[in-house]
Parts: sequence; C-alpha cells; structure tokens
Amino acid sequence: MTPRIDQLSEHIDSEVTLEGWAYNVRSSGKIAFVQFRDGYGFVQVVFEPGNVDAAQWELIEKLDMESSIRVSGTVVKDDRSPTGVEIQGTKIELLGESVDYPISNKEHGVDFLMDNRHLWHRSKKQWAIQRVRDTIRRATTEFFHEQGFIQFDSPILTPNAAEGTTELYEVDHFGRPAFLAQTGQLYAEAGIMSHNRVYDFGPVFRAEKSKTRRHLNEFWMMDAEMAFTDWQGNIQIQEDLTLFIIKKVLEERRYELEILERDVSKLESIKGPFPRVHHKDAVKMLQEMGSDIKDDADMGADDETMLMNKYETPIFVTQYPAKVKAFYMKEDPTDSSRVLCSDMLAPEGYGEVIGGSEREVDLKILERKIDEWGLPQKDFEWYKDIRRYGSVQHSGFGYGLERMVVWMCGLQHVRESIPFARTLSRLEP
Repeated sequence: MTPRIDQLSEHIDSEVTLEGWAYNVRSSGKIAFVQFRDGYGFVQVVFEPGNVDAAQWELIEKLDMESSIRVSGTVVKDDRSPTGVEIQGTKIELLGESVDYPISNKEHGVDFLMDNRHLWHRSKKQWAIQRVRDTIRRATTEFFHEQGFIQFDSPILTPNAAEGTTELYEVDHFGRPAFLAQTGQLYAEAGIMSHNRVYDFGPVFRAEKSKTRRHLNEFWMMDAEMAFTDWQGNIQIQEDLTLFIIKKVLEERRYELEILERDVSKLESIKGPFPRVHHKDAVKMLQEMGSDIKDDADMGADDETMLMNKYETPIFVTQYPAKVKAFYMKEDPTDSSRVLCSDMLAPEGYGEVIGGSEREVDLKILERKIDEWGLPQKDFEWYKDIRRYGSVQHSGFGYGLERMVVWMCGLQHVRESIPFARTLSRLEP
C-alpha cells in the first residue's frame, strides 16, 4: 500500500510504503527519527536497530538531508504530531543521494535563500505558501464558474499600453515593436459582448523600477468583466469572491496556515458587508491622522496602512479622482472630476488587493480621455469598436494573485508569494 502522507490517518495500524525525501534526520544510536516528506505533507518515521538490518541502520545513521528514500512501516496514532500519526519504520531504501545540501537548518540571509529559490521551496514554510496559493487560484475559478463566468484568455504580446502611467517591457515582434501585457482587462471587455461574464488569469508584466515589499515586475493577475453591471454591483461581486476565497483557504489549508504561524482569527473574523468609504472621506480621515495626502491625490502604501489601522475587515475606497486612475474608467455623473471605481484595501497593513471600476461606454468621452492620457487613438480602434457595436453598461475588476497570497498567508514581502520572483534586481534562478 502506497498512500500519501495526507491520507495516513485513514490507515492506522496498516503497513505502508512511502516515497519521498528525508527532510531531517536525528539519531542517538539507539533510535533514529527521520522527518519525511512526500510533497503532500510531513511525517516522522521512527527506526530502531532491532527493526531493520545492520546495512539499513548504517544507511539511516549516514543519511543526508534531502536524500530521496523509500520507507516502509506501520502507521500508528500520535496525537502530538500535526498529522496525528507517525510511522514505526521497518525498511528504508536510498533512491537518490544528497551531498552537502546547501540550505541547512541554520539561519540564512534572504539573498542566499532567493539565490537558492529552486531548493528553498522544499522548506516547510515555502511549501505551505505555494499550497495556499493553489487554493486561492482554484477557489477563484470555482467561484466564477458558479457565478456564470467563463475563462477567456488574453494575449501576453500586445500592440499598446492599457494604462498609460505604467512603464512597459518592449519586445521586437518581427521588426515591429510590441509590449508584454500589463493587464488582460481590455481584451476581457471584448469577451463580455460574446459571453456576458468572463475572467482571465495569467502572467502580466510591469517595468516599474520599484523596490517595495509589494511590487514584482512579473506577477499573476486575474481580470473579470461583467456586462449589464454597474460599479456597485461590481463591488458586491468582489466582496463575495473575497469571502469565498477566505472560506476555502480556512477549510483546506489549516495545517499550512499553522506552519506559517498565521493568526487565523484575523481571517475568521472577516464578514460582509465591507465598509464603502468615499475617497474624499478617506482622505479626510488620513489628514486627521497626520498624513500630508492632498485632496485629489492617490493613496500610497503608507496611507493605505495608516487608514487600515481603523478597520479589522477589508474596505472599499470609492470614487477616486479621475486623474489618478486609468482612462477607461467611467466618470462619476455627480462629479466629473471623479470616476466610478473602487480599491479594496485589506486589513493588517496589506493595503490594496483588488481594483475595479465601471467602464466608460460613451465613445466621445473615451476618445477625449485617450487624448488626455497622450495615447494614440489608432491603437485603440478595436477597443472603441466595443462601444460602437451594441455597447452595454459594464464593469470589471482585477486582483494580483501574489498580493492575495501575501494577505492570506500573513507574509511580510511579496517575493515569497510567487514560485520564482522577478524584481528590479533579480532574474535568477
């Protein structure tokens, strides 16, 4: 019988064989403890000299960290173990040697660990982070399909910018300049005129020279668009999705959150509805708290952190000044200097996680805003066609997967939220 570690509780008192890696080894000469992992979890295998032959005992005493092995033994209940079981070992085989594994149990600097990211993933915390990330992605897909969305993929190579304020990576497309996509949103808008509700999920690229703990140059973005939906309905979908993701992470990844020492009570306490705060009111609160933010300014990371000290649940900051938001956002009919948008800010200092808006459908206004942003009209003819032929009120939003992972896991830096980080100073491994 060859079960996975996460299935061992179903095999108490049974003989099993497992294949995986020696995460750590301790031996006193009379008893040996092999911390074993198989990719699905961690379990302790206990060996005694009387239960294995001399050659196997010698192998155990010389076993190096991260050697790949096959072990056999009896599953026994152990309430002290996070998995609730341990294995009384009766056999061990070496499958692959690991000599001088560079990441030991001592402390290592972040640069060293990032240089060895391909190996760092084997540690418990990094293992836990990526499994939480997987649950967030699957929860997102599950939620959208339950809500009538289909996945509608967007291209990575694009002929123009979607947001004029962001630097782009330019590449050569057979003699013609092209850019790595910074969002799939514009293409998703085309999709809703065919399918009503769509989302995409893929890598995007922003050549910003930022060194903050919240920024990557390559990351994963989810963009969703909905026909016949105003900006307030858009906000409700965002809230429902967020609550669904939290629910799934708490249901599926309790063990991983424990490894990460995440205070799950902070997630458990989050309920809807989330507060909706007009941008001008948020600015007023910040000014009263000592921020020097101007009335018509965007909020920086420090402002978001300061504001969220007042809240234990996410909030939606709405109706930002038009000049700090993208050209495609719909003007607020009650104040043309603002747009019908929202940013969802997460508590505990995690700041903006989701951004969305109602989209501008008035062709003349859209053309004026393209000019105001200094973008070439000809590059957006296809996008303007969406307004020319049967346009409808529509809205959409996007979230950065890594920011969602950082929040759910309680991480301090975004670089650990993605398998291999690409930042201003890092292109390897």
